[in-house]
Amino acid sequence: MSHHDTHRLPLIDLLKVIGSQLIVLHHLAFYGPMSDYAALLMPALMDWLSDHARVVVQVFLVVGGFLGATSLAPQGHLKEPARIGSRIFERYLRLALPLLLALVVAIAAAALARQWMHHPSVPDAPTPMQLLAHLFLAQDLIGEDALSAGIWYVSIDFQLYTTLLLWMSLVAAWSKGPDTAKRVLPLGVVCAVAWSALHVNRIAAWDIAAPYFFAAHGLGALAAWARVGRTARMAFGLAMASVLLGLWLEWRERLALAASVAALLWAWQRTRSSFSVHATPRSGRVLGLMHYLSRISYAVFLLHFPVCLVVNAAFTEFVPAQPWPQAFGMLLAWTSSVAVGALFHHMAEAPAMRWITRRRSTGWHLGQRPVAD
Repeated sequence: MSHHDTHRLPLIDLLKVIGSQLIVLHHLAFYGPMSDYAALLMPALMDWLSDHARVVVQVFLVVGGFLGATSLAPQGHLKEPARIGSRIFERYLRLALPLLLALVVAIAAAALARQWMHHPSVPDAPTPMQLLAHLFLAQDLIGEDALSAGIWYVSIDFQLYTTLLLWMSLVAAWSKGPDTAKRVLPLGVVCAVAWSALHVNRIAAWDIAAPYFFAAHGLGALAAWARVGRTARMAFGLAMASVLLGLWLEWRERLALAASVAALLWAWQRTRSSFSVHATPRSGRVLGLMHYLSRISYAVFLLHFPVCLVVNAAFTEFVPAQPWPQAFGMLLAWTSSVAVGALFHHMAEAPAMRWITRRRSTGWHLGQRPVAD
């Protein structure tokens, strides 16, 4: 869920908003106990949210690849000198600082929830090893339980960004110029997409590491580059063909959604002008709201599980175990997740991002002090 992008695009905002809200609803439906009672009122909806809404994470994977390619290599080649260490460290800070602050809230919320209910969804008190693993975004890689739902995605996002940047840097170092890089860079991504779609993504044990998600992320990157030249367009077509072949070998709903989102982004880029919205007060308000919800989507993603956990526990302890009151609890948890996420964005995430930006603008490279401190 890339939360730091420099080019605001309405379709990207829309995808992020839909995806982030569906993730909240998925976790509300998947983790009881409120949803266990509310399901008596709307069983089909609860089943869909619990079993199928999780695939919306593919939207974030594709969008992450699209934004990464647009930011790092908008013309199909790395636009700045590599500075690999600095860029990776900055990406880590942009993901990890809000995450670590949110984990403080999550740990406190779990402690409160344990006072009111005993349920498998309530995490235990963290161990030192768990905390250390979360600090390095490595909890799944070393088999430590996550302290909040969805943290695995933050780790995967960091792995995918790092992998893409390393490939870009390698191509830039060995290419004789931008024209060569434009030809080589997308072809390497095609190979990664094909490897993932045809093999790695079919092995469930790989879902803790970046290669499992190369197909979705790579499709997003190739969709961004498809506008810059013939080789990039051919690469996008080859990547889509490899994904379709992978789906023929073994149908995967998640991969089909990723391919659909990538195709939508590709088509939207080709006809972007037709998506322009004439400025009216109403359209401006709608786009403004969508843009705002997109900006706070990472904060909502980080904070929604602790909020939902506390509301679940409170309704278990203090509210009758009946469908309508518990369904109201789900609605309260959903809206509270957005409100708390917005508060967290303004009080914690945004200040942290501004601090990182200031450090970068004053010449903060890995292993060096700022030029002006």
